Amino acid sequence: MNIEKRLVRKGSLEKLFNLLKNNGNTIMGPLERNGKTRFASVNSFRDIASGYVQTTQSSKEVAFPRAEKILDYSKNAAGMSVKGIDPAEIPQVVLWGVRPCDAMGIGELSAIFNWDYKDKIYNNRLSRVTVIGFSCEKADEYCFCTSVGGNPGSTEGSDILLTRMGGDGDFLAEIITGKGARIAALSPELFEEAGNPEKDKFLASVPVRFEREMISRKLDKIFESDEWVSQSLKCLGCGACAYVCPTCACFDIQDEAHGRSGSRVRCWDSCGFSMFTLHTSGHNPREVQSQRWRQRIMHKFSYMPDRLSVYGCTGCGRCSRACPADMNILEHLISIQEAEV
Repeated sequence: MNIEKRLVRKGSLEKLFNLLKNNGNTIMGPLERNGKTRFASVNSFRDIASGYVQTTQSSKEVAFPRAEKILDYSKNAAGMSVKGIDPAEIPQVVLWGVRPCDAMGIGELSAIFNWDYKDKIYNNRLSRVTVIGFSCEKADEYCFCTSVGGNPGSTEGSDILLTRMGGDGDFLAEIITGKGARIAALSPELFEEAGNPEKDKFLASVPVRFEREMISRKLDKIFESDEWVSQSLKCLGCGACAYVCPTCACFDIQDEAHGRSGSRVRCWDSCGFSMFTLHTSGHNPREVQSQRWRQRIMHKFSYMPDRLSVYGCTGCGRCSRACPADMNILEHLISIQEAEV
């Protein structure tokens, strides 16, 4: 559908929030606790954080939970009984306050979970998620969305995108999808005529720092380069980068047994962990951290574009902010672009 532009008064945001809440939606929004902003269930509009550049963790957990039961099983004299997940048990969720880089990540996650097999659990969860994004008014030194095809006001992945027009002004509402149109139809008086405001002048400035296509071309030629060793020397293999990333989708499957019954659980994993590729024989094809760091970059900037036609990075900068060893992916990508091959 064509993007429809409307005006939402700043005083109407709370009315919109309450409308969505009263319609039976679980609202996940940014909450600030102990100096960190994270997505959590929100009961009151006044609890929502404002002025943040980015939340500490991404919003991917709504469609791809950190630990997710995918079936229950039990054994008895008659054999094995298996019960899958009932889609009716998955709640209707409104993601409120998502930045464009997070919303963009939804498309990249979806490409992964629908590549050679359509993941029904993921798709069922995502079908029950409505994204109300907020454009970025400010950025920091870790942001590089414009280098990977995004921008601080990108509509990609959002159902409605809100852009504040001025420091304490009203909001331009871009109604992007059918889900967004249904929200606007719930209370049309909150979505006024907008005219044609100049959206770009209200957005954060994020300069382009590298060319992602050039990175992809360079990666084809530096697989055996010493660059990977020098870049990975500080890496602890802790996996923090993967756990805050909006597009990392590695997972493990474990059975939690209790006698003759139990559950099968899908839980996050990371290619940065030393045991991620460890074989039962004891052989590990990625036995040192430089090989694991290389895999992370290659996957996001070479393998995913080749196989899925999307890049595995949205430029949110979370991995660099979260890294306890101060590894900075933006600096490493610039180094790769400048590498002589």
